Amino acid sequence: MTKSHFVAAPTDGCAWVTGASSGIGRQLSIELARSGWSVAVTARSADSLDELAKEAAGLAGSIHPFAGDVTDTALMARHCRDIGDRLGGIALVVANAGIYLPQDGLSASADAFRTSFDVNLMGTVNTLLPVIDIMKSTGRGQIAVVSSVAGYAGLPTSAAYGATKAGLINLVESLKFDLDPAGIRIQLISPGFVDTPATESNPFPMPYLISVDEAVGEILKGLRHKTRFEIAFPAAFVRRLKLLQLLPYRVYFPLVARATGWTGNKTG
Repeated sequence: MTKSHFVAAPTDGCAWVTGASSGIGRQLSIELARSGWSVAVTARSADSLDELAKEAAGLAGSIHPFAGDVTDTALMARHCRDIGDRLGGIALVVANAGIYLPQDGLSASADAFRTSFDVNLMGTVNTLLPVIDIMKSTGRGQIAVVSSVAGYAGLPTSAAYGATKAGLINLVESLKFDLDPAGIRIQLISPGFVDTPATESNPFPMPYLISVDEAVGEILKGLRHKTRFEIAFPAAFVRRLKLLQLLPYRVYFPLVARATGWTGNKTG
């Protein structure tokens, strides 16, 4: 299998970041613009995107709002075409849009699961498929999908969120076999706990919690690396979680419960 080591640059086209209204997506968009990129940004809040574009004024690059809901398949396809036409082609995509709806398994909501799957999984698919269709015609491109270390194995409150992130890991791993020979590089981004509004609701200790700036720094470093597939951080936390995957369940469950201080029924 031919591997793709393409590292996109501002001279190759624009960048497109979804979930750009807050947290990692917002700060990543600013840093890409600071580095000279023309950055298309998507989120549901048009006002937040307009504010983001104003904040980027004076930077080496620029930010261009394309508001919308990633669950809208037709809209995302139109955005993809419009972004390419207006900004000189799409060279880099960071599919970051996602939500975290904590669930207590004893009183879970089917709607919360459905919304999580629609946004985190299908929203990513709606972003990737039209982008891949364009990139395959040019024979190059770079795509990064934001998953989470929560996708490695089950964690408290994460039955909905973790399931979607595990699905994204499998999605990206599977797509790599097809995209590499086409010259399209795909990467997986697996953050640990990042200090964003999404993590404020976690009812348990969050080891190795890092700032948004630290997370974005790790992502940018990984995107610029020529051979790195998974951009996972912080490193010490990732090593521990991957080691946990190797343990038998009789050890895994009590160890995770003890590490998180989990005694059940903490989500309300």
